[in-house]
Amino acid sequence: MGTTVATNALLERKGVPTVLCITKGFADLLSIGNQTRPKLFDLQIVKPDLLYTSVIEVDERVLLEHAVPEHVIEGTHVRGVTGEWISIEKRPNLTELEPQLQKALASGIKSIAVVLIHSYTFMQHEQMVGDLARRLGFSQVTLSSEIMPMIKAVPRGQTAAADAYLTPLIKQYIRSFSSGFDENFKDVDVSFMMSDGGLCQVDELNGFKSLLSGPAGGVVGYSLSTYSQEKQQPVIGFDMGGTSTDVSRFSGTYEHVFETVISGVSIMAPQLEITTVAAGGGSRLFFSHGLFRVGPESSGADPGPICYRKGGFLSVTDANLFLGRLLPEHFPSIFGPNHDQPLDAQGTADAFKSITREVNAHLAATAAGSTPLTPEQVALGFIQVANETMCRPIRSLTEARGYDPSLHTLGCFGGAGGQHACTVARLLGMRTVIVPRFASVLSAYGLAAANKVVDAQEPCALAYTEANIPTMHARLEALAASCASRLQQMGFAPHLIETVRFLSMRYDGMDVTLNVREPRDGDFAAAFATQYEREYGFRVEGRHLVVEDLRVRCSGKTPQIQLPHIPKAAGPATPHSVTKTYFEDGWRDTPIYLLDKLSAGHRINGPAIIIANFTTVLVNPESTAVINHLGDVTIEVSSMAQKKQLSLEMDPIMLSLFSNRFMSIAEQMGKVLQRTSVSTNIKERLDFSCAIFDPDGGLVANAPHLPVHLGSMADAVNFQIHLLGETWHENEVIVTNHPACSGSHLPDITVMTPVHHEGRPVFYVASRGHHADIGGTSPGSMPPFSKSLSEEGLAIRSFKLIQGGVFNQDGLMRLMNEQSTPPRRIPDMLNDLRAQVAANHRGAGLVRDLIAEYGLDVVVAYMRHVQRNAEDAVREMLRRLSVIHGLPTVGELCAEDFMDDGTPIKLKITLDRGDGTAVFDFTGTGPQILGNCNTPRSVTKSAVLYCLRCLVKREIPLNNGCLIPIKIILPRGSILDPSEDAAVVGGNVLTSQRVTDVILSAFRVVACSQGCMNNFTFGDDTFGYYETIAGGAGAGPSWHGASAVQVHMTNTRITDVEIMERRYPVVMRQFAVRRGSGGDGEYRGGDGVVREVEFRSPLSVGILSERRAHAPKGLNGGSDGARGLNLLVRKDGAVINVGGKNTARVEPGDAFRILTPGGGGYGKAK
Repeated sequence: MGTTVATNALLERKGVPTVLCITKGFADLLSIGNQTRPKLFDLQIVKPDLLYTSVIEVDERVLLEHAVPEHVIEGTHVRGVTGEWISIEKRPNLTELEPQLQKALASGIKSIAVVLIHSYTFMQHEQMVGDLARRLGFSQVTLSSEIMPMIKAVPRGQTAAADAYLTPLIKQYIRSFSSGFDENFKDVDVSFMMSDGGLCQVDELNGFKSLLSGPAGGVVGYSLSTYSQEKQQPVIGFDMGGTSTDVSRFSGTYEHVFETVISGVSIMAPQLEITTVAAGGGSRLFFSHGLFRVGPESSGADPGPICYRKGGFLSVTDANLFLGRLLPEHFPSIFGPNHDQPLDAQGTADAFKSITREVNAHLAATAAGSTPLTPEQVALGFIQVANETMCRPIRSLTEARGYDPSLHTLGCFGGAGGQHACTVARLLGMRTVIVPRFASVLSAYGLAAANKVVDAQEPCALAYTEANIPTMHARLEALAASCASRLQQMGFAPHLIETVRFLSMRYDGMDVTLNVREPRDGDFAAAFATQYEREYGFRVEGRHLVVEDLRVRCSGKTPQIQLPHIPKAAGPATPHSVTKTYFEDGWRDTPIYLLDKLSAGHRINGPAIIIANFTTVLVNPESTAVINHLGDVTIEVSSMAQKKQLSLEMDPIMLSLFSNRFMSIAEQMGKVLQRTSVSTNIKERLDFSCAIFDPDGGLVANAPHLPVHLGSMADAVNFQIHLLGETWHENEVIVTNHPACSGSHLPDITVMTPVHHEGRPVFYVASRGHHADIGGTSPGSMPPFSKSLSEEGLAIRSFKLIQGGVFNQDGLMRLMNEQSTPPRRIPDMLNDLRAQVAANHRGAGLVRDLIAEYGLDVVVAYMRHVQRNAEDAVREMLRRLSVIHGLPTVGELCAEDFMDDGTPIKLKITLDRGDGTAVFDFTGTGPQILGNCNTPRSVTKSAVLYCLRCLVKREIPLNNGCLIPIKIILPRGSILDPSEDAAVVGGNVLTSQRVTDVILSAFRVVACSQGCMNNFTFGDDTFGYYETIAGGAGAGPSWHGASAVQVHMTNTRITDVEIMERRYPVVMRQFAVRRGSGGDGEYRGGDGVVREVEFRSPLSVGILSERRAHAPKGLNGGSDGARGLNLLVRKDGAVINVGGKNTARVEPGDAFRILTPGGGGYGKAK
């Protein structure tokens, strides 16, 4: 069986009241999460609702020891499950805890989640709390160490909270279901599907393991229906339903992931790797500002699409109906208010005529002389956009992991998939689509055919060495014996039990782990290296392997369902009838076949429609469908060998498609960069950006990575184009980071590659990543006191990193060694540069593919059209804001704020409503400073571009067109246009935030946010650590500011506390919301955070921050947010205010406490 009880409860936040018990100092840890905001350009930041009602802090703490204690003290030092040594600093005081738990019980809370730091390896403290909770009467007690003993406190904690929140509902559902049967199903074997594709006993089902049980059943179903053991061609599962589409991959074994985000909650559990995109039959269709858009909003089942006769919304299903791809006469009459009417074809037709009038009115206003579109062309355009939207996750699942999508079969199921599968396969270069006979109920088939699974896992922290291998094998064997024993108790004979062993492995010092299946020769190291190279493109030399987890999966083989064969064909297939269906070349006569009337061996040439129970399959022209002996439909898909012939005039449908394709290229570049990099900054904190540029260096598409990189990369590419001219040859890769060459700050290194066509550059691709260390006077290359660029590290104006096809490592090493303080982790830097080259190579190849598909003239024309569309959107927004503010045709908006040293950032925006332009004049801004908050011109440009995108308030292509209506005036010699040798490391991370606040204040749309990135570093000669820390967001005219979140120009993640303490000689004492730090008002500003780190070794510590003197301003009568504060707490208790920018030498027992600013309030408090 399967159930959506837990899934629906999570999505709707209708679980049971739950209390969270967590280590003291971390009451807000799960709320803060990884500190990123969900949507980059939304000023109103909406964080997911919490799963727990209240929090109780447990005054306990254990510390990880990085070596065997010199003197092992019994009762204080113990060895954890992972093999790591633990120091018990403080045991839980159950006497103090008991009345707090009783209070929670008295309030009606019966469910509890217990999450203590490092319980993945040391479980006793959680067990003590759990025993007390059970004794007091809690009916659901979830210990994070029991349900998922894996390192990372946040996802493990959120998983525990989800389990406590959902499992009581699952148990209630099972009791209710069982009560309807004799003796409550006594002596009946009842199993439930889990998210990992296996069945479990009914009494073992819990909330967090069942969240993806429905899609998992579909994966099992298509793996049995479409994968051939003889051909062994991998299959992409394509499950298109009403609101979304699930895609997955099967190549003979199930591919699992162990952490995923569902409804804003990180779930740490074995789950089949399934990617969901918000495009389904019910996805709504929009035409807005020249672009066709499909979803993510859904019309749902009620009211549903327009054709459902319930006052619904124009949707993908309507488009298929209007184009003759769905046939009302083959649907039951169950629609309308009384559920007794057929699909409403006329209502759908009227809706498409209406939206076509909108499209043609826009065309007449923006593209005079263009040919009006017909309703059919508009409907087909929406189908094409939907198909491209669904291709993007498939490309990510294949190309981003080193697989060629064209070498896969598309396994199609779900009620809506059959109408789109042929075209989706064709777009991806696939030659075969298989639609199983029972495609519409394939998840149910998968449930019936799945194996009973027992899965066991243990954490580990051992190096994969000859000395440790026997220990790990012994632990695997013990786990395997336990799992097999449980299956035997369920009645499975030993020969029906399959056991698979896994090691979760990573390179030492790196975060990315791979789940490695035991190879036949038993050599896990070789298997890891092969898998790593396939997925990431290279091997890392000189690092040993570490085993994070040991896992065993035992499957009890269930009898396979024998599907009945259908009769062989005695002659050609006979159509049931003929209809008219619309394709790219117009209406065509299309035969209709009923699947249950077809026989094995029948071949059906497209165009054709095959109608099965609950699904309709469209066979495109030039494709052929073949019916096999089981009644499955195999479609031989026509290729796209011919170049598409398009007009150079703007077509709104193709504009939408090209906008998607350009963005998809930038996104795939980012996937490759993240996949192939080695540093935590790029791979885990996601401190990078990728983009495509036109022949002049103008931005074409920038994936939504980091706002601070948005505009500055275009200037950097443009600078190199003019600097190098014709000496920049094909396939040569340039690297630069110098601020005078439009860099941001030195750690941000930009790698650029030209895309040539017929001997000339026609596009450029570039990637920018924040490197962990590029030299300079302090570890992490973020010196708080730098006064010149030379103190901040390696500065490269222009260097040919690849020339003649050769990676010029020797030349780069010479540049590094010329520095007085060269980079400290040169191997990591070289590997990350190789990753950027690989990302560019991928982007250049995809641009060439696009040119090959459409022709250079068409691609360039639509590049210009996409930029023009963004330009029009910005002009319209500027006109709208001019009216809102009651300005004359040419009017001004002004704002001013100050850096902590008193330097003013002054802005006058002149809006011209007549032509929709704006001048951003920063005249009056203070002069360059003898410090490092000076800001390169390109960074201010990035801030302007970010604010424009936020103000547009809708999805638009983010490109150079946004800046065409904009003029930016920066006074020479000011903090916003400093000299070439000025120190700038703080300008990128601090001044950029102040510029953003000033711009948004001028438009009076939101109060000031924390205005800082709170750059915190520590290290010594052997390592450097760097992080940016969240704060409060500003409130707006109808919303409270979000607390404890990254704002505006950054959105990087924070390192998990358990990872941080395992890797570095520190103890995190507190990471919590700084309550009351948000400004008061009708809408309150968001609160900052408190982050306190204690040191266990002598280290150098640095802080580079702002808003310690000038508070984040409120707006329209709202109060200011609280200023930040940085405190050094010495071991002897002395507390020292270190100011906004400082360095210090710390000794063991010293601590650094950072209180980040809150956001400003909006409106007068009532």
